[in-house]
Amino acid sequence: MQERLISILTPFKNTEAYLGECIDSILNQTYSNWELLIIDDHSTDNSYQVVEKYAKADNRIKLFKNEGEGIISALQLAFKNSSGKFITRMDSDDIMLPDKLDILASNLIAYGKKYVSVGLVEYFSEHGVGEGYKSYETWLNDLTKEGSNYDEIYKECVIPSPCWMIHREDLIACDAFNPIIYPEDYDLTFRFYKHDFKCIPCDSIIHKWRDYSTRTSRTHVHYAQNHFTSLKVFHYLDIDYDKTKTPVVWGAGTKGKLMAKIFIERDIPFKWICDNPYKIGKDIYGKKLLSFEALASIENSQSLITVANKAAQKQIKTYLTSLNLKPVTDYIFFC
Repeated sequence: MQERLISILTPFKNTEAYLGECIDSILNQTYSNWELLIIDDHSTDNSYQVVEKYAKADNRIKLFKNEGEGIISALQLAFKNSSGKFITRMDSDDIMLPDKLDILASNLIAYGKKYVSVGLVEYFSEHGVGEGYKSYETWLNDLTKEGSNYDEIYKECVIPSPCWMIHREDLIACDAFNPIIYPEDYDLTFRFYKHDFKCIPCDSIIHKWRDYSTRTSRTHVHYAQNHFTSLKVFHYLDIDYDKTKTPVVWGAGTKGKLMAKIFIERDIPFKWICDNPYKIGKDIYGKKLLSFEALASIENSQSLITVANKAAQKQIKTYLTSLNLKPVTDYIFFC
């Protein structure tokens, strides 16, 4: 059987130190029918020259300069110039394990359209991986092993940006990279979810995700937490908000306040509860904060929980279960 062409879309900006290792890992794939659409997003170091040498040596590597600015513009340009039946992303500072494309493509062929092929990731860093990133890696991989990624989609991005593959037609169906919405990987994941594209379970580590202090997701304003919260609320209102229910915001920290502010601005009726005795009974944005016990008296509620403390989350889940409430339908964890 002839291998389907895979288009690998890779923006880069000032990643000269890592590009060689990244491209070598693509060249070393066991799956050979691929094209790399690699886009220079206005680099000021020697990144372009590094990629140019590879492009001259292998015609599967197609180098372009970003006509606009930013990752989304670069992805749009890459996709416009791609020809593959299957589409995937790659970060210019990461490493593919040799069988990555083979595993993703084989699973996609086996399951067909309206599926997203995903795999396990492993963080690495010259200075060691922090506890937070290791925790995220474990959480993400546990979901991927079961293909249950969407179960906790409102907590964090549940599909890693450089470790998915999808049929070209399916990517177009959910509007590909056209929305100018950051963080772009999380937004795309929500659109996969909205279109009911199932995640294919996978138990193989196929991607090494590099962490370092100047990584874009650490430094760029587009990836600040307020963008994540706003994006979650936007997609919740579009996908899972039930107008027959009363949204109940849990927590009066930064995320809870931002969520409440969005609801107020959109004139969406809601209740607001917290466990802070200094805030219960007070007005914030003209909205009175209630105690947790008030939930039992709110008919047909849908709880939106912004409490980040893990121990508190367990207690909350136990309490909600005691009220015979169901995930997503009756409550969603946003942290």
